[in-house]
Amino acid sequence: MKRVRKRLADGSIRLYYYHRATMTPLRGEPGTAEFAASYAEAGRAVAQKRSAGTVEWLIRQYQGSAAWTRLAASTREITTLNLKAVEAKWGAMPLDVVNLIPRPGLPSARTLMLEWHEELAATHPRAADAKLAAINGVFAWGLDRGHIARNPIGTFTRAYRSNRSDLIWLPEHIAAFERVASPEMALALALALHTGQRQGDLLALPWSAYDGEAIILRQGKTKTQVYVPATVALREALAAAPRRSPLVLTMASGRPWLKRYFHTTWTETVKAAGITQDLHFHDLRGTAVTMLAEAGCTVPEIATITGHSQAHAQKILDRYLARTRTLARSAIAKLEDHRRGRKLETKMETGA
Repeated sequence: MKRVRKRLADGSIRLYYYHRATMTPLRGEPGTAEFAASYAEAGRAVAQKRSAGTVEWLIRQYQGSAAWTRLAASTREITTLNLKAVEAKWGAMPLDVVNLIPRPGLPSARTLMLEWHEELAATHPRAADAKLAAINGVFAWGLDRGHIARNPIGTFTRAYRSNRSDLIWLPEHIAAFERVASPEMALALALALHTGQRQGDLLALPWSAYDGEAIILRQGKTKTQVYVPATVALREALAAAPRRSPLVLTMASGRPWLKRYFHTTWTETVKAAGITQDLHFHDLRGTAVTMLAEAGCTVPEIATITGHSQAHAQKILDRYLARTRTLARSAIAKLEDHRRGRKLETKMETGA
């Protein structure tokens, strides 16, 4: 930043601020939001000019687009971290290289990036997939906008394979968690189980979204508005919860949860409960879908409550219900009841 003092016509002295690299006048006073935004804008202009025609420039264009702003805040946060790693490795790559059609025996942008992906995947497969998926999304956007002639990634084989189909919170897990949970953690569990909503949406849930009968919220990720009638258990939990903040879920002090601190506290509670299975908070969403199905809800009814598409809700049921112990026990119990009934009928008919 460059400071310039100028004498005005009335003889007074005024201090002006400029972005040193570009001598762009900066708005506002140092320390204000207006000044910070003006400085950042000038810096972006310099970075884009310096990186014109490179992968870094394309990433900057994408992050300034409407497609980027439409993403959920949590998605932007994660994608930003992944794109920073991509920039560090490939930011200086010219877009002319990206546009080159692969030829036998010659390395292409796709070849180089896939080799990088394999190298990362040797130790961190999930992170490797996330980084390649992030730049793949940028390339897809750039191709649609005419910034590049081809997407060098397109499809790729993911290194990370996740199968959480049998990882649901069973009654014994829930009981163990509730025995050691603080009131704040217990309320978070109840909300997740009885609404099927994502962690981010529950942490941002205001009391104004609950009218005593149902919860109405707009999901941050999908922008879908859902109406969730509260169960008796959830109404009791919310009635007993102290209203220390405009938000339903808070720390004991009444302050909002920071995402990382909530995760740490939740993980510590799971450990204290003696739950050895690899159960995450997000698995409660699938558990809620399963519970609703066990209660006799149809796929459209479940999708209305959780905000899933019907196709996605059906996929969850196909995965989870096939492995749910509760249903298995119920099926065996019904079979045994049926057999006992048949034996009793036979005895009555034969008089044996």
